[in-house]
Amino acid sequence: MSLAIVYSRAQLGINAPIVNVEVHLSNGLPAFAIVGLPETVVRESRERVRGAILNSHFEFPSRRITINLAPADLPKQGGRFDLPIALGILAASGQIDKQLLNHYEFAGELALTGELRAITGSLPFALGARSTGRGFILPQLNAKEAALVRHIPIYAANHLLEVCAHLNQRQLLAPFTLDDELLVPTSSPFGDMMDIRGQQHARRALEIAAAGGHSLLCIGPPGTGKTMLASRLPTILPDITENEALEIAAIASISHIGFDYHLWKVRPFRAPHHSASHVALVGGGSTPKPGEISLAHHGVLFLDELPEFSRRVLEGLREPLESGKITISRATKQAEFPAGFQLIAAMNPCPCGHLGDTRHRCCCTAEQIQRYRTRISGPLLDRIDMHIEVPALAGNFLISTEKQELPENSAVIRERVVRAREKQLERAGKINYFLEGILLEKICPLEPAEQTFIGNAMEKLGLSARAYHRVLKLARTIADLMGSEYINHEHLAEALSYRRLDRRQNVI
Repeated sequence: MSLAIVYSRAQLGINAPIVNVEVHLSNGLPAFAIVGLPETVVRESRERVRGAILNSHFEFPSRRITINLAPADLPKQGGRFDLPIALGILAASGQIDKQLLNHYEFAGELALTGELRAITGSLPFALGARSTGRGFILPQLNAKEAALVRHIPIYAANHLLEVCAHLNQRQLLAPFTLDDELLVPTSSPFGDMMDIRGQQHARRALEIAAAGGHSLLCIGPPGTGKTMLASRLPTILPDITENEALEIAAIASISHIGFDYHLWKVRPFRAPHHSASHVALVGGGSTPKPGEISLAHHGVLFLDELPEFSRRVLEGLREPLESGKITISRATKQAEFPAGFQLIAAMNPCPCGHLGDTRHRCCCTAEQIQRYRTRISGPLLDRIDMHIEVPALAGNFLISTEKQELPENSAVIRERVVRAREKQLERAGKINYFLEGILLEKICPLEPAEQTFIGNAMEKLGLSARAYHRVLKLARTIADLMGSEYINHEHLAEALSYRRLDRRQNVI
């Protein structure tokens, strides 16, 4: 029977759904047809497969060849189907043994010489193959990335002939193993909290943000350390788990940057320029690709000069900040990418940057300041948990020859953050940032005196219901850091102090 079925996988967002590559040879005039919603690159595989088979000294059948990529309604793109199509043709024509095809899944782009070239998205492919219990045969260049997935046999090959020899059991491929030493980062790319001198209020806010996963907006003149503060946040966050690391690596694998195994288990820190487009930040394209918010998943997204981003770009952050994911819809397809990032943003207090700076005179009018700040919409500002001021340091602070007490390093702060997060996970199974609804009310009960206090504050500051809930989450995190079981007046007062831009006077 001139029929063979080879297993491969497509790419749909961060997932890799199974694809059955069905190859049928029939009598009639020689023809080569690929059906099953293939895109241009997949249709072009006809010529690559023909050249690879002939140059590998196999016979290319002079028959009617029909390739069906099932399911038919799933879009197929990329060169990953070259290898399974070639193997299907060889198996259907009796040139390789069909018996072992059911035990493996295949992916790889073929050169005309038969060599295997790298593909994108091999890590999501390996994750999908693990769920079926099959082995995974892929190009040698993708082996390190795929081997990050444990408990699945990975076989790497450089040429079509090597794969055929393995399937015919003439020369078996050895399972690929990854040296764990390659996965150890050489050094921390983020520095240490000890580098930050002064700015005690900002350091405290950063610790609270790390403990509860809260978003933070830093407001202050140029050169006060806003960027340094943001870049030090990853150093005080807890270590990521194996599953979180796999999610991060899978997103990088299907993106334009690719996966760097030197960054295995390193929290991502993304800092796009303010000229970034909506697609670059949120994701998109004719074939949906992840944007910066997805590349920052389980890490930090830093937006410097926040008002300089276009309004459309900033408004695209609103839903991901709430849901932790982004759905990109096109006419014929839809892709969902995780976007559980922690937002840290920075801005100047006014267009010239020197409002409130005693060292320089501000030359902006009230109208210019108002116009500058309204570039950030109220709904987006409402979704940022903490707004803090990062003032300019005294002129002689950094150059003083007097002995100053060294600030705490990242390791000491991280211990407190980890303890606070452990309490949150034990109590609710999630960190405080994600508390909502009945669960939020259950975990953050207030005594009558505290209820009166927060009610008066809402009235005076004009807080929305969303802002109230965020203040409540902040107070819960502050209580966790201080080892308190209940939220009291002190915790609420400190949480309210971090809602700087909610004040009706609108003065920094």
